[in-house]
Amino acid sequence: MALTTSRPPLAVQKIYKVSELTREIRIVLEAKYRVVWIEGEVSNFKRHSSGHIYFTLKDEQAQMNAVFFATQNQFLKFDLKDGLQVICIGHVSVYDKRGQYQLYVQRVEPKGLGALQLAYEQLKERLEREGLFDVGRKRQIPLYPRRIGIVTSPTGAAIQDMLKIFRKRTYGLEIVLCPVRVQGEGAGDEIKNGIRHLNELGQFDVLIVGRGGGSLEDLWSFNEEMVARAIYESRVPVISAVGHEVDWTISDFVADFRAHTPTAAAEHIVAHWDQLEKQLRQIRERMQNQMRSILEGSRDEFRRLKDSYAFRQPKVYLQQLSQRADELLRQLHQGLKGFLERKRHEFQNAIGRLRTLSPLSILDRGYSVTFNERGELLKDIKNVSVKDRIRTKWASGTIWSEVFRVGE
Repeated sequence: MALTTSRPPLAVQKIYKVSELTREIRIVLEAKYRVVWIEGEVSNFKRHSSGHIYFTLKDEQAQMNAVFFATQNQFLKFDLKDGLQVICIGHVSVYDKRGQYQLYVQRVEPKGLGALQLAYEQLKERLEREGLFDVGRKRQIPLYPRRIGIVTSPTGAAIQDMLKIFRKRTYGLEIVLCPVRVQGEGAGDEIKNGIRHLNELGQFDVLIVGRGGGSLEDLWSFNEEMVARAIYESRVPVISAVGHEVDWTISDFVADFRAHTPTAAAEHIVAHWDQLEKQLRQIRERMQNQMRSILEGSRDEFRRLKDSYAFRQPKVYLQQLSQRADELLRQLHQGLKGFLERKRHEFQNAIGRLRTLSPLSILDRGYSVTFNERGELLKDIKNVSVKDRIRTKWASGTIWSEVFRVGE
């Protein structure tokens, strides 16, 4: 007996084009993974000139490509970089040209650290490397500022707190407010422009840039790079007064002086004015005390003089003074007369002694003295030679002669 088998007819098998299969795979992936959260490490990070960001998201066992378009990443607060652990939110699809599936990122959050906090740390580190925080470049806040510019919200509590401090003083301070938004989209741009506008106006002694306290999100405008660079470039010294004492922003590190609150900034402005006023008050009190002491002493002296004999009997007192003056004048004349007489007697005695000691006194007794041509007194015959001309002086006159012989 013969055994035979029969085969069913071959089914018609569909043959896909590459693009058709790729499209169907893309539809399946997009339908199933419309919103997906994926954790991984960033590698092969690249930012295209178009603004699109391309990177690889990987873990220990696998990796996948990711693209973050410019329209989505423009709101990214921190910098993506290789090695950063992130959580990406987006959808999975296929890039038809290469036939690769990839993640189309809509949002990125750093793992373990908030996006704003990471952005803060990254910017702080970068600006510090550039030297924006260097203490050596910070300027001294003027001790006695007169014209103060303030960049803050016109409706916030910060401006009211500062004005409350300024209104208590009468130092002739001029306050100029540049109103800006201090939180929300575009606030950083307004703060930057406010700082630059007050610099352009000029003639300010100091600027205060700040606002009241709030969350990290509320204070974020003062962590933006554009605000930090505007403070750094300011020609006028800047006081940063953002938030509360525990709040530190990028602006605080760049500014010339950090006040822990807006109120503290205003108090720092008027501190030396207050000290000067106190010193002037003390000086005024010392002057008043000294004047009071002088006046009291003068009053006592006046009372003493008023009760003195001169004031009670002025005519008699003046007569006594006149008599006393006559007596002193008489004593002066007598003293001068006796003094002159003594000096005249001393002078005559001195003349007599001089005459006695004078070599010319011997002439009165019949003697003579002889001099050579040079007027030198001849004391020895050895000093005379023949034909010398000599001069002999007597009391009655002088003879000039010439020597014709010298001998005993």
